Amino acid sequence: MKGSLIILSFFSVGVLLGYAHLLPEFLIRDNFTEYALYLLMFLVGIGIGSDPRSLQTIRTMNLTVLLVPLTTIIGTLIGVSCVSLLISDISLKDIAAIGSGFGYYSLSSIYITEIRGESLGVVALLANVMREIITLLFTPIFARYFGKLAPIVCGGATSMDTTLPIITQYVGKDYAVISLLHGTILTVLVPFIVTFILV
Repeated sequence: MKGSLIILSFFSVGVLLGYAHLLPEFLIRDNFTEYALYLLMFLVGIGIGSDPRSLQTIRTMNLTVLLVPLTTIIGTLIGVSCVSLLISDISLKDIAAIGSGFGYYSLSSIYITEIRGESLGVVALLANVMREIITLLFTPIFARYFGKLAPIVCGGATSMDTTLPIITQYVGKDYAVISLLHGTILTVLVPFIVTFILV
């Protein structure tokens, strides 16, 4: 939990500094998060490339690895269907579309806003940001109690970028390739699934 608390602390400090307008203008104007993500991806790539077990995993992978994103899709839709029983203000169709963002909040919220309006778009944004934050905070717990694939599935589309470093740290470099493939497949599928559900 120590690593998760550190991540939460940095996130909270960032939110407070941004809210209080205490940061230099160039930090807000320029997209430094994108550069930080590039650096993280570079470092994860070095870790994968230098570990013989990771390369062995790539060689031995077969079509069964596609079951991981399929499980994420099915599990998410079952989960949001259960949540819809507790929420009467939003239809099952809309809740399924929100869940089908799979953590890809920037794109899914835009699609949902265009098709269903701003209110649902904001809900989609918050729900999918929460999925990413939950993965960042609870990956150690998920990996320990639910298996090494659990953080990957929880991360959804983010398992290929923002949550990849922490997933790799707690489940091992040999699972990084699976995480990357999982996130890539879901990222490609998000616009199709969200649009299919709503239209």
